[in-house]
Parts: sequence; C-alpha cells; structure tokens
Amino acid sequence: MPLSPFKRQGINCILGIGRYGKEDIMGHAKNSPCPSFRRVRMASPYHSPEIEDAVMSVLQSGRLIQGQKVMDFENALADYLGCKHVIAVSSGTAALHLAFLALGVGPGDEVITTPFSFASSANAILYCGATPVFVDIDPKTFNIDPALIEQSITSRTVGIEPVHLYGQPAEMDEIEAIAKKHSLFIVEDAAQAIGAKYRGRKIGTIGDITCFSTYTTKNLHTMEGGFLTTSDDDIAVRLRRLRNIGQKSKYNHTLIGYNYRMTEVAAVIGIEQVGLIDKFSDIRRDNAAYITEKLSALEGRGINTPYVAPHSDHVFHQYTVSIDANKAGFTRDDLADALKTFGVETGMHYPIPIYAQPCFQGRFSSSRRSCRVTEMACASVLSLPVHPGLTEEDLQHVVSSFVVSFSKSV
Repeated sequence: MPLSPFKRQGINCILGIGRYGKEDIMGHAKNSPCPSFRRVRMASPYHSPEIEDAVMSVLQSGRLIQGQKVMDFENALADYLGCKHVIAVSSGTAALHLAFLALGVGPGDEVITTPFSFASSANAILYCGATPVFVDIDPKTFNIDPALIEQSITSRTVGIEPVHLYGQPAEMDEIEAIAKKHSLFIVEDAAQAIGAKYRGRKIGTIGDITCFSTYTTKNLHTMEGGFLTTSDDDIAVRLRRLRNIGQKSKYNHTLIGYNYRMTEVAAVIGIEQVGLIDKFSDIRRDNAAYITEKLSALEGRGINTPYVAPHSDHVFHQYTVSIDANKAGFTRDDLADALKTFGVETGMHYPIPIYAQPCFQGRFSSSRRSCRVTEMACASVLSLPVHPGLTEEDLQHVVSSFVVSFSKSV
C-alpha cells in the first residue's frame, strides 16, 4: 500500500521527474490511447492520527466552544505569522464582517474591492449597511488593479479591501500608498493566502486587519472557521467582544455582537496543521511548477498558465489557467467537460462577477461596463487540482488528460 502523499519525501517523488517530458506528453496525446478514468479531486482535506486523537480528547473534555484550544490555535498562528493579535472565528465570512464592524463601517460608507472573488468579499460590506465599489482586476494576477483604484475614490470612501486571489498577494505597496494618501483603512481578504508573502512580508502583517478562512478546502483547514490578524490593540479588543455576542465578561454585553466563536474541535484540527503550512505550500508550488512545465507547449495556443509575480510567494490555493476560446477553438466549459470524462475534477473560480449575482438584481449594473477584464476572466478561468494530497500518478493523469482533451478539441 503506498504511503500517504503527505508523508512523501523528496522533490522527485512530487514532480515525477523522468516519467514524461514535454515531447513525451504530446506524443502520448497523439499516438497512445486516451488516459483511463482516474478520479482526481480538487481538494483533499488533511487528517492524521494526531488530529483524530486531539478531536476525541476535546469531545471527552466537555469543553467544546472557544476555550484553551482556541487560544492555543491563536497563539500558534500569531507565532507563525509574526503578528501581534489573532482572533479565531467561525468562518472567513464572519472574519470579514467583524473586520468592517470593528472599523466602524456603516450606512453611507463605501469600500473599494474586487468583483472577482467569492461573494463574501462584498457581502460583508453590505452586512454593515455600506456599499461595495467594484474596481476591475489585473489580467495577469486576477487581483484588484491598483492603477484603477483612485478614480473610484469619493468623499464616501472609507477603505480598500484587496483580495489575495488563488493564493497570490495583491500589489500591497501601491494599495498602501493610496490608502495612506486618502486616509483609508485596508482590510485584506486573505481567505486563500495563508503562508503567502509579499516582498518578504507575510500576508497577515500588512493591512489594518487581515481576514483568513479555514474552510475545509483551504491550505490550512478546520472544517469551518476563520481568523483575523491585527497589530492594533484596541481593534483586537473590539474584535474579541464582537465575536462573542459583544461580551466584555459573561453576561456583560458592551457591544451589539454576534455568535462568531470558533469551536474547540475546529481549533485542534487547525493546531495540528500550523507547523505544516510551509511544507504544504512547497508541495503546492512544486505541483504547480510541474503542471506549468508540462502545459508550456500549449502557451500561445489559447492556454495561459498562472502568472506569478517575482516579488510574491504564491501558495497556490488554486492552480488556475485561462482559456482564450478564440485561439484555442473551444471554451473553458468544453475543456472542463472533457476533463470530467477522465475523472479530473476542475473548478471555476469564479464564473459570475459579484456585481452580476442574481441577489443584487441589477443594483451594480454599471460595473459590467467598467470591469471588462473581470468579465473575460469569469468566462475563461479553470482551476486544476494542485493540493498536497496528489500523488505522482494523479499529477501525470491531470496533465495527460488536459493535453488529450486539448488535442481532441482543436
């Protein structure tokens, strides 16, 4: 029985060096039978005997909600990130909501953000009665384009919410300069970016508040959960009260708060992974490098592999290609359907801009005209499996299935 992929050692094991070269894969696509069906999933949540024992210990203890284990998780994250305060909560969405509440965001305020993200990025602003203002994205990184931010600032603008999409940091130097010039706060949506660095600084140590998700598919997961980081003592106090129904002490409610507490079970699942974040990130980067190398022959033929900024440490929560349908001769959806026949799961992150979601019923219709890059990205991006649980055979199957699907479609 093969070892768990999480226990593999050595880069050769991860990359499968020597099995397929570029010419071999293309030759395989043209001259060999199609790859057989093999299930390769988009995510593989980590578990271990240590996690199972820790969960059972919590269940047996009778202390299940926001106790010592949550504090231990917060301290472990603070040590890892090098930040002053970590506040654990029930979800990444809860983290974002609390961030804006703690900063006093309310009706009449505007917060600049990206339309190319999960809906929570904007919903958390709306929860406070404020308005998200959508700014288009950089076509290479898919992150908010700093060059377009200032033209969207008005007298009602109070902050900027960049999203570090797919695990690659947004251009924080430029965003920080704009925020400082206009006296705006920065709330970073780092749901997908635990362990990422921007010019040597870890995400979680830059903005006024940074929000992370530990949802089950994330690079560090607790089934459900999230956390916030900040260096501001007063904000940290406010966040801790807001997450616990506004309580300063038991039955002493000094704020109108929420029940956004993390469970002890979630915390111990996370504690066991904090020391593995960098190892898992390295495997993700190696897997991404392997896929990019093998798909490089398709560059210029309508397949664009991920761009990685030279000053950023991308943690590849997602490995996302984009398909130029005019050059490729087929659409993103066509390719996803073809890969599905080989058992390869894919993801579309994200097929609909936030401003075009049905729940808004045309409220942000003007954004469609100003966010042309977002519109193109939503129609063209496709995420492939890249997680640390992939075996050598899984990676080879993803690549060979992709190339065969491409060859059949053109």
